[in-house]
Amino acid sequence: MTQKSIFDIISPIMVGPSSSHTAGAVRLGYIAKNIYSKEISKVVFKLYNSYAKTGKGHGTDKGLLAGILGFSVDDINIKKVFNIAKNIDYNFEYLENLNRHPNAVDIIINDEMTISGESIGGGKIKITKINDFSLNLTGEYPAIVLVYNDKPGMISTVSEVIQKKNINIASLLCDRDEKGGLAMMSFALDEAPTDDMIDYIKDLKDVHFVASVGKLNS
Repeated sequence: MTQKSIFDIISPIMVGPSSSHTAGAVRLGYIAKNIYSKEISKVVFKLYNSYAKTGKGHGTDKGLLAGILGFSVDDINIKKVFNIAKNIDYNFEYLENLNRHPNAVDIIINDEMTISGESIGGGKIKITKINDFSLNLTGEYPAIVLVYNDKPGMISTVSEVIQKKNINIASLLCDRDEKGGLAMMSFALDEAPTDDMIDYIKDLKDVHFVASVGKLNS
């Protein structure tokens, strides 16, 4: 009888043995790629707690890297992603921090953006931070994420852009480092934002960064 590896277990939902350690990892990497929204040449994955202890055996490392490369959870190439990822410098660190979720990861992209997330079970994920800004991005809705100079009127300005397209806002989260400093907004939407909406927001005065983050497939 031929011995099968854990990555020979393939279903319509995912490749790998664990929804939280494999499918969740792919989705965390995939959302991080969408948030960064530029070419990625270097990435460091800091895995915590259960992710650190069992991540290699469950394919968490492969899943995270596959997501960064844009793979979906059912892509059979996940099992050979280390042979595919030739044009990206990647590294894994394994840590313990009891203040973090058991399946937590920090994804540091090109030494300039840190995206922190958690795999919360059943393949579901949550992005909790971008750099030092708090976030609650699950991939259940398409979203707009932006960083801007904290000033009166920015929430209403961006909300008006969304309203003009007759798109409903499912949720809104704001955070800032200090009054008048840098701030972040995240809009979860009932429909995906259009390219012209994103372009318009990018051109607004005091906006430093905008990303359109698509809804994850079930």
